[in-house]
Amino acid sequence: MNDIAKQAHNGRVAAIIQVINEQMTDLGVSTRAVFTHDVLQLLCEANNPESLDQSIIVSKIRDILESISPRNIHRVRIHSRILQEQQLLWLQNIIQNPEEQLLWSEEIILRKSNFLTHWFKPSSSQSSIPNQPIVNHSSSTFVSQKPPSPLSLIVGVGLSIVLGLIGFWLYSELQFQLFNALQSNRKTPVDVSPSPVQPLSSAEQFSQGVKLATEAAAEGKVADTRQEWLEIAQKWQQAADLMAAVSPDFERYPTAQNRAALYRRNQEQAQQKADALNN
Repeated sequence: MNDIAKQAHNGRVAAIIQVINEQMTDLGVSTRAVFTHDVLQLLCEANNPESLDQSIIVSKIRDILESISPRNIHRVRIHSRILQEQQLLWLQNIIQNPEEQLLWSEEIILRKSNFLTHWFKPSSSQSSIPNQPIVNHSSSTFVSQKPPSPLSLIVGVGLSIVLGLIGFWLYSELQFQLFNALQSNRKTPVDVSPSPVQPLSSAEQFSQGVKLATEAAAEGKVADTRQEWLEIAQKWQQAADLMAAVSPDFERYPTAQNRAALYRRNQEQAQQKADALNN
């Protein structure tokens, strides 16, 4: 779990989804995600609308992600819909038919972690009034003072560093609040994608399915951790979904159907190996 949490903090999407799914089990909600155009697109699915209460889901996911604090991920777009058969192209379907596909959609901005600062305070002996100037009686006009101690210099440098960190933190908070204000003034939701996504042809789906299956098979020969097997299982599932989506009038449709069934069996085997490593 420490390894998964570390990967999630480093911004690895598969690890982030694993952490979210483990903490959303009690709500009966499953999630999937894609990171694109600097936005984490997050899909929440459940068997009924009651399990997808917008305020509860958004608050729960915000708390989870801010506790993870994933690097380079600040904007998150949360979508919700009734549970459907797994589809590799779920984001494309949502972009094309948001009104038919979604119950609701909301974008959130993750709050940055605050720096912990400590004030360096001198001891009572260090903060006392320095000795009065010593008058040299051999010369009534000459006055000497003790030079500053090395400890006083260290305290001064430390205090300067702390003040610099506080200034940086205040600047970051101001930038965050300004960004939130701009977001709240927008009348229309932020576009998920700057340009419409073109659907894949049957030939492209078949080709991508073969490519993913080849990658999964090669990775399965060297995988030795649970996370690696989970990613392999996901690739097998994606390859199977692509093959299953091939049009019946495609010339290699029978082959695609056979491979879809084979890839699903391979996905189940990879998932079993991942589960075994978790025990």
